[in-house]
This record gives sequence, C-alpha cells and structure tokens, in this order.
Amino acid sequence: MLAELAIRDFAIIHQLRIPFDGGLNALTGETGAGKSIIIDALGAVLGERVGAEVVRTGARNARVEAIFHFDGALPSGLQNLCVNSGVDAEDGTLILSRDIAQTGRSTARINGGAVTMTVLGQVGALLIDIHGQSEHLKLLRTTEQLAALDSFAGVGDLRVSVGKMVRGLSALRSKRRQMRASERDRAQQIDLLRYQVDEITAADLVVDEELRAQQERNVLSNAERLVLDASAAIDALEPEDSTGAGFLMRQAFSRISDLAAIDYGAANLAERANEIVILIEELASDLRRYVVTIEANPARLAAIEERLDLIVRLKRKYGATIEEVIAFGVDAAARLLELTEGEQSDESQAAQEVDQIARLEPVVSELSERRLEAAKHLEAAINDAISELGIGSASVQIAVRQDPEPSETGRERIEFLFSPNTGESPKSLSRIASGGETARLMLALKSVLASGDETPTLVFDEVDVGVGARSGQVVGEKLWSLSGRHQVIVISHLAQIAAFAEAHFMIEKDIVDGRTISTLTRLEDDRRFDELAEMIDGKPVSPESRAAAEQLVERIERVKRTGG
Repeated sequence: MLAELAIRDFAIIHQLRIPFDGGLNALTGETGAGKSIIIDALGAVLGERVGAEVVRTGARNARVEAIFHFDGALPSGLQNLCVNSGVDAEDGTLILSRDIAQTGRSTARINGGAVTMTVLGQVGALLIDIHGQSEHLKLLRTTEQLAALDSFAGVGDLRVSVGKMVRGLSALRSKRRQMRASERDRAQQIDLLRYQVDEITAADLVVDEELRAQQERNVLSNAERLVLDASAAIDALEPEDSTGAGFLMRQAFSRISDLAAIDYGAANLAERANEIVILIEELASDLRRYVVTIEANPARLAAIEERLDLIVRLKRKYGATIEEVIAFGVDAAARLLELTEGEQSDESQAAQEVDQIARLEPVVSELSERRLEAAKHLEAAINDAISELGIGSASVQIAVRQDPEPSETGRERIEFLFSPNTGESPKSLSRIASGGETARLMLALKSVLASGDETPTLVFDEVDVGVGARSGQVVGEKLWSLSGRHQVIVISHLAQIAAFAEAHFMIEKDIVDGRTISTLTRLEDDRRFDELAEMIDGKPVSPESRAAAEQLVERIERVKRTGG
C-alpha cells in the first residue's frame, strides 16, 4: 500500500507529507485548494508525463516521493517486474521518486537506483490505479470495455494465447503474399548473388597477394636495367683485369698482414681487412647469382598485369581491400544460401497456414464461450451495483458482436449500452452517459472487478461528480467496501463519502509571505466534525450542521459495524 507521499515545490505545494492509512482515505477541501494537484503529483511519481510547468515558481526543481510497504512478498507480477528491471525490493518496500527540473528534464529512481520513465511507469501501473476524469473517459472506449469483461471472466491467459497465434497466422499469410509478389525480385537477387559469389570465388584471392604481385611486376618491367646495374656492380668489385675493389682490398690486406707480423698490436686491423675481403667476394658472388635470376619474361609480366587488373576491378565493386572483397563474398554466399536452401514452396506454407488455423480455432472458441457467459454475469453484477449506487433506474447492457475472422483480441467486439431511465432503449455509453454517471459506472465496474484486481491502491478523483446527498452515502459505502481488499484514496466534496474514511485529510490554501501555498491537516475528532459540518451546510459551522455531522458519522459507524 501507499504508506507516504511527499511533495516539494510542485505547483502551489511548497512542502507536503501525507501518511496514508491502509483502508479508506479521504481528501477534502475547498475547490482550488490543491486536491487535484496532489493527484497530479502522484501521477508524476508513477511515470505520467509532466513538464517544467509543474515546478513551483522560484524553485529549481520539483520532487515527489512515494513510499510503498507490503506485508511479506510483493505481488507476483510486481516482483517479476522488479527483478527484470534490476530493482531490489527484498524487504517489501518500494520507494519511488521523481525530480522535475526547470528545464523539464526528469530523473526517476526506485529504491535509490536510477530507472527509465518506462520502468517507472510499468512499476507505477502495478502499484496504483488512478480513476480521475480522464480515467472515467476510458470506460467510454470499447477496447477498455473488452478489457474489463476479460478481467471479470479471468481469460487473460487465453487472450494472450489467441494474440500470439493470430500474430503467427498473420506472419505466415504476410510471408506468402510477399513471396508470391516478389518472386521475380527474388529470382533476380539470386542471379546477382550467384554471379557475385562465382566471380569472387573464381578469383581465389589471397590477402597479401596484391603487394607481392606489384613487387614482381616492378622486377619484370625493369629486368634489363636490373641486370645492367648488377653487372656494373660486379665489375666494380671483381673486374677481369684485376683492377677492381676486390683486387685492391686483397693488396691492402697483404700489407696490413705484414704490419701485424711485426707489430702484434695491428693484428685486429688485419682481421678487419680480411673480413672486408671476404665480404667483397661474397657480395660479388651474390650479385652474379642475382643476375642469373633476372630475366625478361613478357608472358609472366602480362599475367601479373592481368591479375592486378582483376584485383582492381573486384575492389572497385566489392570493397576497398582484398579483405573486404573476401568478406563481401562470404556474406553474399550466406544470403544466397538463405534464398535458395531456405526457400519454402507456396504449398508448404499453405499447409502451415491450415495447421495454424486448426490449432487457433479451439482456443478462439473457448475464449468466445467464456466471454459470452461472463458478459451475462458482468451485466447483472454492474446493474446490481448501479442500483446500489442510486443511479436512478439506469441500466447497462453488454452488446457482443462476433467477427468471422478473429483478431489478436479474439472474435468479439464489446460495447456497453446505457439506458438512463426505465423504458428508454439502451444506446452507446459514449453518446448518452453524463460525466457523473460515467464516474459512478466506473465505480460500479471497479467494485465488481475488485475481487480479481491485484492493484494494491485505488485512487478515485471526482467520483462524486453529479452525486447528491441522497446517493452520497451509497457511493461512500461502495468505496468503503472496496477498502476491504484495497487501499482506497478518494477526493470528495460530499460529507456522506468522507465520513466513511478511516483517515480524513483536509487541504487548505493559504497566503504566506505573499505566496499561495497548499497545506494539509489530518482531521481527528472535533476538527473532523467541523469539516463534515462545513461540507454539509457551509460556513460558519452552526449547531445544527455540527449535530448533523455527528449523526452522519454515528450512522456510518453503525453501517460499518453491521458490514453494510
């Protein structure tokens, strides 16, 4: 349940902390005092969209915090959502907070950890169900009416199964249409992919071959010059007339050896000279072998040029490098395999469609049977609740139409038809129900569905729109009955409703230091009697209105003791 709501710098609220009770909580006060702002703030901390306009003038940011306590483990759906969202709630406490900056940017947290607005909204939806004017209007939508019927019938799992199977059937049919419509495109794509794969495969590319081919081309195209340069180098080292560097170096070595024979200190010079002689001889020998390897080979040069030209053309089409060309070929081969080996015939897909329809039909039929049966019971239960709420001789009928083909929600189309008076033919609820009637219809429906609703806290705003004193007590009694399974928070202008509350809060608007602020007080004993008296007969409180308030509370306490 919602244990506490703290609000700071939100609209005209400077600072407010509301400790709620577990049963029926009533918020009362004059129009404009800030009751609806509290609901707006509660909606904000539950993930509803708000902007910078909610930040109190002069404040840097607005903050709303809601503390929820659970005896024992959280409800299963809420527990699973927290686990999947990384929210730690092992102690049965959830603290939701939201900060709204002047820029409009919001920060959301659950138990101190930052979460997205999506997660905040998902968690909030499982914690509190707010029924304000906009929520009453949801009841006018046929989709919401169908959801209400399914909740009453307890067919949520069946509806999910039908949705999955219908989506699967639609996907099969879509695939068949696409394959039939795009057969020519598919064949063209296969031809293109096959050509690309064959071209790249036939090239038999090697990652580093381009550099090696370029080097070989340079050698072949410059063979004559390479031979001339190498031969000239050989002549400089070991010419035939014994005048080259080798001959001269051997003479130098002989002289240095003579020095070393006399002066042992010159021995290292002789060794170095000998090394140079050997290096010159080896270099000349290597150059002779190199000259032998160089030959003009026009055929080989032409082959290399052709190979390099092929590589350039492949790179131009498939990638900037050989690695990218090879990778393109691998991807193309995979797509080709998918289009050819993964292909299914139209007959095969038609058989799958027939099989899917055969499996769908009994599930859809069971959903329809349970809906039709539940519609009768829900209609009767709503009308009983309407009678208890004193909405005249009004009645509701649940019209059910079935489509030949099931949608993701099944075959049924549901519409609540409303007759405000006996003898009048029922018409669409969206066309003839007033705002007050719609609010009470929502309360009637909620009271019927309460037994299967796991939402711990229900909030009702403007539920007493158009409700007079005569009907106020039955509306209050209905809200009080809901508090047996849920925490209920109601904003009301009727004493007959507020008198049922276990916790009664009054909201007032004051001027402090030239600023309008809302304050909140929990009413007990005499203060509560005075507030109820003002709600009955206005200000100032008279002895008669005070007595009426006391009698009202006494009468309602008797109703509670007798269980309604």
